[in-house]
Amino acid sequence: MSENSNQFLDALKQMQGVEVGDIVDVEVLDIEDGQIDVGVENAGVEGVITRREFTSDRNADLRDLVKTGDKFKALVLRRAGGDKENGEFFFSLTRLKEREAYNKLQKDYEAGTPIEGTVTSSVRGGLLVDVGTRGFLPASLISNHYVSDLKPYMGKTMKLKITEIDPNKNRLILSHKDLIEEEREEAFDKVASQLVVGDVIEGKVSRLINFGAFIDVGGVDGLVHISEISYKHVDKPSDVLKVGQDVKVKVIGIDNDRNRISLSIKQTEPSPFEQATANLHEGDIFEGEVKSLTNFGAFVEVADGIQGLVHVSEISNKHVDKPSDVLKVGQTVKVKVLNIDPSDRRISLSIKAADSNASSNESSRPRRSRNENSVNKKYMGNDDNGFALGDIIGDQLKDRK
Repeated sequence: MSENSNQFLDALKQMQGVEVGDIVDVEVLDIEDGQIDVGVENAGVEGVITRREFTSDRNADLRDLVKTGDKFKALVLRRAGGDKENGEFFFSLTRLKEREAYNKLQKDYEAGTPIEGTVTSSVRGGLLVDVGTRGFLPASLISNHYVSDLKPYMGKTMKLKITEIDPNKNRLILSHKDLIEEEREEAFDKVASQLVVGDVIEGKVSRLINFGAFIDVGGVDGLVHISEISYKHVDKPSDVLKVGQDVKVKVIGIDNDRNRISLSIKQTEPSPFEQATANLHEGDIFEGEVKSLTNFGAFVEVADGIQGLVHVSEISNKHVDKPSDVLKVGQTVKVKVLNIDPSDRRISLSIKAADSNASSNESSRPRRSRNENSVNKKYMGNDDNGFALGDIIGDQLKDRK
């Protein structure tokens, strides 16, 4: 066999050693518009790398990125077709980088290791992120609350977790929300371990929503429900609070299972009942207006919105069948404070004990009968005025039967 024949066979063997999917060392032979001509080192095989297989920048000038004689590794993509069935191949640098990136990302995914990526563009439903290869960050996984504007994230480097990876389908789903939740759980455990229900602490308004406000307390958000913002009626949290405002809050609940802290702003301040009774003491005598009448007594206003009960037995030294027999709504009466119960927010009053003409053998502070105590327990509710409106109205309706 001739020397030329031997050289041909050697070259053929080398050419056959290059397979699709191999990673080979190539050298740049020439640079043309839109492609790079390369040769496989020590294989006698030549081929091309198109612009899109060399860089993700579709407008890049290849001459600015590479020069003749440069050497690097490339992925054997496929054999050339058409008139180039002489053994030439197409190679790819971008897909090699993707393969290497996926290998590393697969390890990060299995280990649960966070990764970093840079947002390159926005698409319908989310963001495209460069993490060595292209990943997709759905809008629903950007944050732990709804994100409507994606523009602020453009070009931003973010810490992410991989939620789904499939190299064969070139599918990589990322999440920033999962990372936030994990960090939030760790922060919650740390903060919650230092708090006890009843603690009053300082916080900062971090976010306002329709049903309340989130308050940052040591890196963890606690919720102040709209009903706990003020003793006065609040239509919208934004009417009385603003983001960044420093507030004093009371811890009213800690839910370790759901990682939630419930807070109250209003409970750090005196309630209307406490304000109204701050200067009111047992034995005080004053004038008040009868606000309503029931079978068991009369409700007399002791302060704006705060009422006390004059039990039917405390209306007069004479027997009274029905309070309406001797009193009427709107009437001004002199009353004496018999008892103030701060825990149940109840005030017991007496008209007969305030009567200066009462017989001397009457005690200035008559003992409440067992019947009166039972009535108070039955009809007095937990509102600031101390009584259940439904029960009052109910007894009035009974009178009409």
